Amino acid sequence: MSAVQDAPGDAPCILIVEDEHSLATVMAGYFTRNGYRAEVVGDGLEAVAAARRLDPSVVILDLGLPSLDGVEVARRIRTFSDCYILMLTARADEVDELIGLSVGADDYLTKPFSPRLLIARVQAMQRRPRSAITPPDEQPLRIGELTIDPAAREVQLGTREIALTRTEFDLLAHLARNPRRAISRDELIEAVWGVGWSGDDQLVDTHIGHLRKKLGDSAANARFIETVRGVGYRMGQGR
Repeated sequence: MSAVQDAPGDAPCILIVEDEHSLATVMAGYFTRNGYRAEVVGDGLEAVAAARRLDPSVVILDLGLPSLDGVEVARRIRTFSDCYILMLTARADEVDELIGLSVGADDYLTKPFSPRLLIARVQAMQRRPRSAITPPDEQPLRIGELTIDPAAREVQLGTREIALTRTEFDLLAHLARNPRRAISRDELIEAVWGVGWSGDDQLVDTHIGHLRKKLGDSAANARFIETVRGVGYRMGQGR
């Protein structure tokens, strides 16, 4: 493991998991110059251990790694951390797999990419910390048998607790706070990923699809998250 040491000790920690040494070094240098503390590992098992030890704000995670691939690393990190995970892949056709499987990735970039774009994506995440979007006294939201507790960041369907990633929870909470209102993908991106996020709305659709599966919904039979054609989504009535 190598670490970039010349950032302040209290700077946000970015864990870079990339076995291509030259690319990892470039990314670490960009993050350090932008006020982050960058830690680099090149192995999947080491990445899980480093995430436990460092409690990073963001994990930049390559798909192809020695010992464990990026999908399995993300799954393991999600068992103990709700940090942001940004996946790196060399193939655009892997995007649905990266986001759609139960790995809890928040965003992705396909290689090759500009380090400036990577920094912009992370800065957009950091400008809008998830903990700041929920008033401490906000009451639970109830839609049918679904209960969303923004203060505790917990979701229950009947008596069963539903495990959501931070991105999934924020999407669901934003829809639930605006019942029966059609919400565009652009608004969802601004509310969850933050102003200045640069990407396409495929990420919203894929996260919504994954969220529906966890709630027992489908696009054809949606109790909770309805599709509004040409606009985006709205919260259903839970019937």
